[in-house]
Amino acid sequence: MNNRNELADKGAVELKALMDTRAVSPVEVLESCISRIEELNPKINAFCATSFERARTEARAVERAILRDQPRGMLSGLPIGIKDLEETEGVLTTYGSPLFRANLPTQDNQLVRRLRREGAIVVGKTNVPEMGAGANTRNPVWGATGNPFNPSLNAGGSSGGSAAALAANMVPLCSGSDTGGSLRIPAAYCGVIGLRTSPGLVPSERKLLGWTPISVVGPMGRDVADTWLQLAATAGIAPNDPLSYDFKMPSSMDELRPLDLSRLRVGYTEDFGVCEVDDDIRRVFRSKISKLKGLFASCEEIEVNMEHAHRCFDVVRAEAFVGSLQAAYDKDPELLGPNPRANYEMGAKMSLRDCVWAGAEQTRIFRDFQKLFSQYDIILSPTTPISPFPWEQLYLEKINGVELENYYRWLALTYVVTLATNPAISMPMGVDHLNMPFGMQVIGKFRGDLELLFAARALEQYCERTQDLCRPRPDMAALLQSKVNLWTPVTHPPLSPEQYTKVSDGRPAV
Repeated sequence: MNNRNELADKGAVELKALMDTRAVSPVEVLESCISRIEELNPKINAFCATSFERARTEARAVERAILRDQPRGMLSGLPIGIKDLEETEGVLTTYGSPLFRANLPTQDNQLVRRLRREGAIVVGKTNVPEMGAGANTRNPVWGATGNPFNPSLNAGGSSGGSAAALAANMVPLCSGSDTGGSLRIPAAYCGVIGLRTSPGLVPSERKLLGWTPISVVGPMGRDVADTWLQLAATAGIAPNDPLSYDFKMPSSMDELRPLDLSRLRVGYTEDFGVCEVDDDIRRVFRSKISKLKGLFASCEEIEVNMEHAHRCFDVVRAEAFVGSLQAAYDKDPELLGPNPRANYEMGAKMSLRDCVWAGAEQTRIFRDFQKLFSQYDIILSPTTPISPFPWEQLYLEKINGVELENYYRWLALTYVVTLATNPAISMPMGVDHLNMPFGMQVIGKFRGDLELLFAARALEQYCERTQDLCRPRPDMAALLQSKVNLWTPVTHPPLSPEQYTKVSDGRPAV
């Protein structure tokens, strides 16, 4: 690792302060990130399409603005990776699907516009599973993303490219999105922060079914303060998201009083009563809880009724996928990969009666879950039920020898929280039994995103001072020596510039 990379190792909040005081320039920061991407991306394939030349032009413009003391946005000069489900002007947006491998958008979507408005510099797109379906980031357009701690293992998904890029210090910020755990699972597997925001807090215009609360967009960072900064830049009402609402927050956590852990009432659960969890992960979770218990006013195991959560999630998830994939399926089902096609076909068989039942059941889950927060300030659980497995394995088929009934059932620890709609953050808390990052899911009260972030920051500060609980870092030198072949697709050769076209129909909205 050479000296040019040193700035890339710093977080967003620190880099912002250094640029604001002219200690370093935005150009230096960007070049450090580009150098890191060029060094390590061949080892983990976190970034797919890149936009380095435009980013350099924008960094020079920020540099001039700083020298002239001109007003700038709260993310001014900070390089960012954008998940390849978000449309970016002039940068390929493929959704990891051969159907969209030539999709060159003519404008940014709502999320990217807000990030650019606040001065973020888009360096490229981060890899996803095909159509964002699944929690193993691999697709037939860009190939697989390897875990920075062990590139032969998966980085989670669907925000796997973003999580891997953050863990490898390629960029200080990345965007993510979450339906059943797509922010939280890769954050857990890669040892970074992923916040599933309250529905509507960060507007998303790409949902075809704008009234459904299950899919959200949200920030990812290496620590809680960086994650807060990105959230502050993107939260607030928008006319293209019917769930959005007015919300303003300070750009820095330091402007508000820190939270005292000793006042927190904490509940915890290994499995929400219905989730399959590997026995070793249960033991790791119990060990983490035992190390934390003395910090809080109270800490006790909870009981919650999630009896019908699996079937409920099947239906509400399928509704969204039927809406987003119908045009592509009608055109040619063979053009869809196995996961997206399974999603569509499952949903197409469902009836209005199924949808009404699922809506009522989700309402019951929501109401019951909120009652817990009269007793507890936060609830803790494992984020994932198993340590990272090889990316060659498309999805997890068994836990403790128990067969799972579909390819996403292993995401249950996160999707039961999706159904309740509460904000939830996955934060690194040491390592698991296989020395891979362990993610703790911290769940806040209804629309209590800021209180949740303060609790997570207080936990983070304690954990960083505590052996066995601090955030693990990948061995960059070992990563550079990695020889793992990340399954580069051969059936779809690279496009030439004249082949880039605008795709106007069948665009996924997951």
